[in-house]
Amino acid sequence: MNEQELKKIKQKALEEHIPIIMDDTLAVMEKYLIEIKPERILEIGTAVGYSAMCFTKFLAEDGYIDTIEREKERVKEAKENIKKVGVEDKICIYEGDAVEILPTLKEKYDAVFIDAAKGKYPFFLKESLRMIQPNGIIFADNILYKGYVMSDYNKHKQRTAVRNLREYIKEVSENPNLETQILEVGDGLAVSRIK
Repeated sequence: MNEQELKKIKQKALEEHIPIIMDDTLAVMEKYLIEIKPERILEIGTAVGYSAMCFTKFLAEDGYIDTIEREKERVKEAKENIKKVGVEDKICIYEGDAVEILPTLKEKYDAVFIDAAKGKYPFFLKESLRMIQPNGIIFADNILYKGYVMSDYNKHKQRTAVRNLREYIKEVSENPNLETQILEVGDGLAVSRIK
């Protein structure tokens, strides 16, 4: 893996305000991924491919990442970035809307990383639960959404996202098959381990 290229990609994304995984969030996920040594990871929301490239370091030897992105420009950039870093044999990008793509996937995954449309988190959870391996882990980024989720925030613009993120937290917290922690790293990370 070309670490120099990865650093450049990270820098460019930050300069262009493209949302990429925060360092402290990645550091927390790293601990779990090292422990489970995933064969297959599913990522919902590729953006420029940064997090997927970071995750390749923790894959089992023949491990693989499937990632979904709906914005054409981002897909194009992600493909170029993945090639530059030299991990194109480890990452497959599905281009299109995760809501349409997820139900067509038949794989089983050791880890799922949810980092796409906030209003769709409950749907992403349902699909993730269908595909996760026993002992797998589902990560959901930005779960506290600038603090709105835990406050009495009710502005119209973000109302659906906030309501659905609250629903996600409720579902993962009350599901008897999951052991969930809501961590205040980055913009909030939900870590749900399958019991």
